[in-house]
Amino acid sequence: MELPDPRLRCPLQEQRARWERKRTCTSRELLETERRYQEQLGLVATYFLGILRAKGTLRLPERQALFGPWELIYGASQDLLPYLEGGHWGQGLEGFCSHLELYTQFAANAERSQTTLQEQLKKNKRFRRFVRLQEGRPEFGGLQLQDLLPLPLQRLQQYENLVIALAENTGPNSPDHQQLTRAARLISETAQRVNAIGQRQKNDQHLRRVQALLSGCQAKGLTSGRWFLRQGWLLVVPPRGEPRHRMFFLFTDVLLMAKPRPSLHLLQSGTFACRALYPMAECQLQRVFGHSGGPCGGLLSLSFPQEKLLLMSLDQEELSRWYHSLTLAISSQKND
Repeated sequence: MELPDPRLRCPLQEQRARWERKRTCTSRELLETERRYQEQLGLVATYFLGILRAKGTLRLPERQALFGPWELIYGASQDLLPYLEGGHWGQGLEGFCSHLELYTQFAANAERSQTTLQEQLKKNKRFRRFVRLQEGRPEFGGLQLQDLLPLPLQRLQQYENLVIALAENTGPNSPDHQQLTRAARLISETAQRVNAIGQRQKNDQHLRRVQALLSGCQAKGLTSGRWFLRQGWLLVVPPRGEPRHRMFFLFTDVLLMAKPRPSLHLLQSGTFACRALYPMAECQLQRVFGHSGGPCGGLLSLSFPQEKLLLMSLDQEELSRWYHSLTLAISSQKND
């Protein structure tokens, strides 16, 4: 009787072997990075939070604003690590999911945390000296406090990638398959919420910056509640005469055209006066020229019920970015 060639393997066996290799690699990476993550959480908890509390360098409200639920996040990692070290991936990660709300709270506090850090470094001499002293410890390896504060949000992204990979490479007959699948879903949902919080915070920063650039009575509240997309200089081509440089601010619902205030203006130098507000829901966009590469720039036509704008740029790449952003704004209004 002829024996089968041992080199020939069943496709199902090969697939299971690949799953196991990937699972082993992912679980090892999850464990090693969790150890390093917990170590860094502990450094901040010990050398910053603990000593600040003991010395009274910062009052409780400032400590809470600066660190948020840091110590609770540290405790969640301390609970998780023994399960990972024992190979109980499903059980450990399922229990860890009960702490995910801490990451949402931490994200909601992130902007306040950075603001508090900068304010305290600027005005609190004792705190500034303390931070410098602690950052010089060899345990921190040259890292500054501002480098360490985003650590939980960075780790959440790692959790999402690693736990999804772990669940995908765990066979359906494995005892922890359901636990890992559920943990991957919950961590992914939390990461999406945290990402949305970060986008809102970034947008709010843009809106405050743009609002500060606009001056005059008409500028009050112009940016409130809007989503910022792009700003920059473009040439407005009139029916007669020479093109004029204008600053444009694009939001998802409107395009704002502004004119720079005179440099000799005592109170409003460096700001812009709003000249027009164009609703993107009524805009018809067309690229007149500038479709292909070349040194000549391009021209965009924006048609509104009461007016038509011709916008020109000598930089064709910049004009293409504006065309893309304007298209995005128009489509978002149609979807709404």
